[in-house]
Amino acid sequence: MVNYFKIKNVEMKRYLLNIYSAALILFVVSCKPNIDTPKPSSGAADFSKYIAVGNSLTSGFADGGLYLEGQKVAFPNILAEQMRTSGGGDFTSPFFDEAHSNGSGYLRLKAITNGSPVLENVTENLAYRDAEKHLIKYTDPIQNLGVPGMRLDLAFVEQFSALNYYFERLLPAADVGAKTYFDYAISKEHTFFSLWLGNNDVLGFATGGGAVTPANALTTQLTDKARFASLYNEFVDKLTEGGKKGVVATIPDVTAIPYFTTVTIDALLQGAKAASPENADQIQAIFIQDKTAAVPGMPPGVRPATSEDLVVLPFMSAGLLGVPNAGGAPYGLHPLNPVQDQYILDKSEVALVKDYVASYNEAIKAAAANKNLAVADVYSYLNEVKAGVLINGAGISATFITGGAISLDGIHLTPKGNALIANLFIKAINEQYDANLPTVDVNKYQGVKFP
Repeated sequence: MVNYFKIKNVEMKRYLLNIYSAALILFVVSCKPNIDTPKPSSGAADFSKYIAVGNSLTSGFADGGLYLEGQKVAFPNILAEQMRTSGGGDFTSPFFDEAHSNGSGYLRLKAITNGSPVLENVTENLAYRDAEKHLIKYTDPIQNLGVPGMRLDLAFVEQFSALNYYFERLLPAADVGAKTYFDYAISKEHTFFSLWLGNNDVLGFATGGGAVTPANALTTQLTDKARFASLYNEFVDKLTEGGKKGVVATIPDVTAIPYFTTVTIDALLQGAKAASPENADQIQAIFIQDKTAAVPGMPPGVRPATSEDLVVLPFMSAGLLGVPNAGGAPYGLHPLNPVQDQYILDKSEVALVKDYVASYNEAIKAAAANKNLAVADVYSYLNEVKAGVLINGAGISATFITGGAISLDGIHLTPKGNALIANLFIKAINEQYDANLPTVDVNKYQGVKFP
């Protein structure tokens, strides 16, 4: 016989359990904290017409060239996309078309052989319009005004528009050789701007090992400090006319980039000994040209290198170390055949470069303070990146190839590096103008592309 009361008792327990469970769920839901995510906003800024003024770092130049894939992830493009959440308007870059997507050509990683990278030049689908390597014109209206190779001092020189093919590409024929970059940039209608110029005013000197000659002086001499400050203030004064707002950036410590930190004196010395073990005990030093050196028993202007001397990245692939000259002296391993000046930024030149970078950055910060502009301190931040930073659990550094932030030329940014810089600009803008531009997920962007 079925126990009716037992069944009823079981059903009652289930009923009470269901009520208890429902009440518990309602209690948990009602106690869940309300997380108010601030809505994107422009604060005191107006992003409706944003222009980006700068050089190769603004244009998306990477891997030793300007090409479509790099252009698309230039930091101003990333920044402009975030500005669209807060009233930002259209932002056009002078992209190469798909048929000429490789632009000026660039370097790609072909392989890693015995732990060493093998790079090759991309030579198909280039965007040259003639044998002199003038690039295909792009004269439509643009907001990304980044021009590779642009220096602050040369931004005020009319003739440079004919000498710099990246700038020549953007100008009607009548303006080539007749219009300065300064006039070109300040003529663009805008409500907000980014300004990142000055890097090339010291970079050319550094990458050339401080070997300034009459033939290369235009792009390798250091810009006079007082002149730099004066020209920078003139640029800022014009861009801020009418109370316009913007963000400026300091220039990085160029001696801290992979172009100068990858190939070391000690590595060269150890490599030479490993390549010639039978002569290892005779290989005592790497000898370099240094016009200030006066070492007893050595030719004038020659001395042993130290860890304070920086070797430029191209020396890695030059294949010169140990090659004997006509007298039989091995290159770099004998004082009668020293490493040439253009391959070494010696310790006195390193100190000079650091001094000029510090002076330029003081001028940049002073100009920004005078106009109450936001400052993206790239100098400080990239020094942090050099040592390595964690972004959402993923490590990023300035180590050549594996670090993820710097492209194959050892100078310019990868897509991931551009995302880092875009976020730095966003942080500076948000702090200065009480805005709330959202940052981007850096880890969604690529570092160096492996084969």
